[in-house]
Formats: sequence, C-alpha cells, structure tokens
Amino acid sequence: MTASDQAGNRQTVVRDVIAAVATAAGRGGVGVVRISGPNLQRYAEAITGKTLQVRHAHYADFRDEAGMAIDQGIALYFAAPASFTGEDVLELQGHGGPVVLHMLLERCLALGARLAEPGEFSRRAFLNGKLDLAQAESVADLIDASSQQAARAAVRSLQGQFSKEIHTLTQQMVQLRMLVEATLDFPEEDIDFLEAADATGKLQRMQAQLAQVLAAATQGRLLREGMQVVLIGQPNVGKSSLLNALAGQEVAIVTEIAGTTRDTVRELIQLNGVPVHIIDTAGLRETVDQVEQIGIQRTWAAAEKADLILLLQDARVGITESDLAIMRRLPAQLPRVTVLNKIDLNGHAPGREEVDGYAQISLSARTGEGLDLLRDTLLELFGWNSHSEGVFIARARHLDAIRRAAQHLNSAVNCGTMTDLLAEELRLAQLALSEITGEFSADDLLGEIFSRFCIGK
Repeated sequence: MTASDQAGNRQTVVRDVIAAVATAAGRGGVGVVRISGPNLQRYAEAITGKTLQVRHAHYADFRDEAGMAIDQGIALYFAAPASFTGEDVLELQGHGGPVVLHMLLERCLALGARLAEPGEFSRRAFLNGKLDLAQAESVADLIDASSQQAARAAVRSLQGQFSKEIHTLTQQMVQLRMLVEATLDFPEEDIDFLEAADATGKLQRMQAQLAQVLAAATQGRLLREGMQVVLIGQPNVGKSSLLNALAGQEVAIVTEIAGTTRDTVRELIQLNGVPVHIIDTAGLRETVDQVEQIGIQRTWAAAEKADLILLLQDARVGITESDLAIMRRLPAQLPRVTVLNKIDLNGHAPGREEVDGYAQISLSARTGEGLDLLRDTLLELFGWNSHSEGVFIARARHLDAIRRAAQHLNSAVNCGTMTDLLAEELRLAQLALSEITGEFSADDLLGEIFSRFCIGK
C-alpha cells in the first residue's frame, strides 16, 4: 500500500493557510518563506503583483501592504495536489537576512496565514498521502543526520525503502489472513485451505523477512541515535587523554594533578560513520573536596544512563582493590570494556583478550597504540555491520513495532490447528507493522512525532 493509497484511510479536511521561514535561523545568502493551504494565488498576487504560472520561477519584488518593496527574489507556485504538502504551496526565496525574512513572514500573516507549528508541513504531507509516517520522520532524520552514512540511510527511508519492506510484509499477512478466515467461515469444506496454501511455509518465510528488516532497522537506529559511552576509573588513569585521542583534538584538560576533571565532558565522535557520544568523567576516589564530590556523583549518574562503559585502569599498576570496588558497583547487565592504559610506560604490546566475559584492551592513549583495537571492539559490541549498504534510518518506535510483530508471528507458528488464534495473531502482527507507516496511528502519537520537527518542515 503506497502513501497515496493510505491517504484514503485518513480524514481529509479543508485546512487554513500556514506560513513559516523554512531556512535555518541566522544570516545566509538565501532565505525561504514557505506557505501552504488553499487558494494561494491571491497571496502571490498581493505580495508579487503577479499571477504566477505553476512550477515556474518568477523574479519579483516582494511588497508590503503599502506597496513598498520588502525584498527582491524568486517566487515559486505549486498547485495542489502536485506539491510537497498536497496543498497549494508558495515559496518566496529572498535574501537570507533575519529582519528581511521576518518582514516577509509578517506580510504573509497579515494576509490571513497563521504561523506554522513545528513539523506541520510534513504532517500535512502525511495526512494528504504524499508521504507515509516513516517517510515523514525521515525528513527530520535527514536534517539531523550527523554523518554521511546516517544521511544516506535517511534518504533511503525518505525514498520509501523501509516502507516498501513493511508494506510487502503486511500484504503477505493480509493474504494469509484471508486464507485463515476462509477456514473459519467454511469449516464444512473438504479442502484444507491452509495446508494447500502452505500456510506454515508462508509464516516461516515472513519470520525470516521480518528478522532481516529488524536487523537493518537496528543498524539504522544506531546511525540515527548513536551510543552513549562513559569513561570511568580512578584519577590519573588517562580518561581525558583517551577522550582526546578518540576525538582527535584537545577536548579535555590533561594534567598530572589528580582530580583535574571535576565535571562530565562530552564529545561526539564518528566510528565508521556511527555517532558515538563519549563522556569523560571525574575520577572515582574518596575525597573531602565538595566540588569533586559533586563531580563523582555525576560520574555515577552518567554511568547509569550509558549504553557502554569504558573502565580505565593503569597498566603499570594492574587491578587494585579500588578498581574492584568500582566494578562491583557497576550494573551487572551493563556492557563494558576494560582498558589497560599507559602501556607505553611499561613496554607491553597492545592487544585484546577476554577476561571474565568482558573485552580487555591494552593501549596507550598518548601514543595511539591499540586505539584501532578499541574502535573495532566498540563497533563489534554495538552490533555494527560495516557492509550493510541497504540500511535505512529507524527509530525506537519502529524497532518496538517490529519486535511486537515478530512475537505475534512466533505465536502464530505455535497455534497449530487453532485457526481462530492464528487469525488473531496475524491481525495483531499486521497492526503492529502498520503503526510504522502510519496506516493505523493514534492522533496523540502523530502529535508527539511531528512536534519534534523544526518549524518550516
């Protein structure tokens, strides 16, 4: 089912005219004011003094109510339904000065438009069947992409690759549901509809396809959201030095004085295009310094929110009782990597080994020896597959819906001859997947999603 097909399932209403500055805040060479709604030719004539041809660039003066020029630029008119929102759309492309754009926007508001809410243009595109919900979300994800890989994945979602996978699965579920319903409606028939149609085989193939979609979506969520990695350990084990080495620049202050880092220091880095939020923290030790105590409290707070812990230790000293105390306090289920730093001072070679079920990396943050081992280990623990060219961007709600659909398919496989339960499990699986594209979505969910968009999109 395409976005246009789904539009028939959504309520179509006559909406008011909305307007917003569509370009980023601040000064720029070009600024755009976007307007969407019914009958926008009168806005075009009032502002430019011209009747605009559809999909033609018109150079014009943009005038205020008194006829004085606000700016000069290009006016583009797109007639419904052949526009981004499916409504009439007018774009006024002028100079990118904040004052000029504000004056032009005020002119649109004076003509009867209202200021658009965050994401309202994309929401109208969704409601009018120009985009499904996953595609609409990918618009915001493309804008927020923090790496080339994330941008490419967002474009794949925007082009409908993710939605196509979901639609294929839902259509297969619909067809199988029809067969199951036939056995319920005509139990006296001699023909075993399900056996003849290879229902079990279809279910197993759907399970395999759904597992592939889940794997790709998991990679996509990693590209979108990244991972929170927290550096913890005693003072002077090289946490700040490791942060600087991974970031490739002097982000944190490094001295020989214990307790130099008093607060968390955050830096976003890229590992093979995967965004990783590295958080340096105060050294963990007993202290009477009130400021340092606050920093230590924030260290433990950061550790509780981490996706992975890098536990640093001095390779010259080895594991001390203080290190063991830190380990005991860490959540047991929290993934971690032990880093033996400063091997340049004891002559040890870089390397990796498994100790008590956790990876242990020997490296030198100062010389860079062993850093690639650490990077590869992090990507491995994140579950990143560098050969996943078909990854599409995904969100937590997408993964939740896919996992619920998988659970219902698993239950369907175990239903055996209980066709009424099989029909219900297939229905629930279909509903879960349909939430992704927005075929079945509550209004409060839509409000939450689009409220996170920027104004003008």
